[in-house]
Amino acid sequence: MDFTFSEEQQAAREAAQAVLSGVSPDGVPSPVLSRGPVAEDFDRALWRKLAAADLLSLTVAGEHGGAGLGPIALCLVLREAGQVLARVPLLESGATALALSTHGGPAGAAVLPAIGRGELVTTVASSGRTGHDAAELAVAARPVAGEGWVLDGVQTAVPWAPCADVLVIPAHLADGQAGDGRVGGRSVLGLVPRDHPGVSLAGQVSTNGERYAEVRLDSVRLDAAQVVTAEGAWERLRALLTAGTCALALGVGTAVCRMTSAYTAKREQFGFPLATFQAVAVQAADRYIDLRAMEATLWQAAWRLESGAGGPLPAAADLAVAKVWASEGVRRAVQTAQHLHGGFGADTDYALHRYHAWAKQLELSLGPAAAHEEALGDLLAAHAPDDH
Repeated sequence: MDFTFSEEQQAAREAAQAVLSGVSPDGVPSPVLSRGPVAEDFDRALWRKLAAADLLSLTVAGEHGGAGLGPIALCLVLREAGQVLARVPLLESGATALALSTHGGPAGAAVLPAIGRGELVTTVASSGRTGHDAAELAVAARPVAGEGWVLDGVQTAVPWAPCADVLVIPAHLADGQAGDGRVGGRSVLGLVPRDHPGVSLAGQVSTNGERYAEVRLDSVRLDAAQVVTAEGAWERLRALLTAGTCALALGVGTAVCRMTSAYTAKREQFGFPLATFQAVAVQAADRYIDLRAMEATLWQAAWRLESGAGGPLPAAADLAVAKVWASEGVRRAVQTAQHLHGGFGADTDYALHRYHAWAKQLELSLGPAAAHEEALGDLLAAHAPDDH
């Protein structure tokens, strides 16, 4: 078996490294020193550079002006973005472009070229009403004969919502009808302009200091061309967001472990570098194992999403395993880093505390490892081999 990345995937990673090489994690005020968000907008200058390097069109289908690459390339770029704490909606934009390229139909075709050029900024509501329930259940979608759709509901913690042009809102069919005579129970995706009538935003601030929002939809009317009704569209987008979040966590963990290695190699105690102490070396080795496990499980999940390959368990099982390692691994990485840095790790003039805030935000967005282990157990039980 050949587990190396393709030339196109390697090129995407190298392009991301080149664009992100000049990004400073300390480019905005510290979240611990800010009463509100660390900035009113995301990094627009970086966004323009990403667009110029064709990284925003990476997952846009070729017929819409993009490279047509898949989840693996997206995760490679996101890993690089996580290492420098890039303040851009790259995850949401890339995942949306990929989902719309395969499931978007006319609604996707209308927005994909502008997404790829960086002219249309999208974000996704994936936290539901409380952050603990299924996102698609927080909003009800009702087809209106000859008039499109009506959406009602609330989504919390929508990242970058105050700065985005279009909010991608998952919703469930309220009246059990798909609008085309089929039985409902499915989910749809509404492409809702941020300033659309009936849409209101209440400002929120994430753990890492970025602008989020609670989005309320009050009888929001959308044209048929603004709603994606294809079977599996939301499930695909949700899986891409999950894999991408794991990639960001891997990037954050990689950068933190690199900082810790450099610090313990030069910081001396009793006349010797900290890195030469056995207790320090053991902790560093444990975090290295975490990173390798995060990496292996991420690429397994991304490969399943990209290839559609079958297996004894569905791809959701690989995603659950990747989430367990990403959630736990990034938390352990920053905790060990803080411990080995001593008081220096809490210095707001040093970037480690900012990585800690991002790691906590990613851990919260992934959810506790126990929940993913429970989901994995359910999948194992549901797909147990039949002995009879």
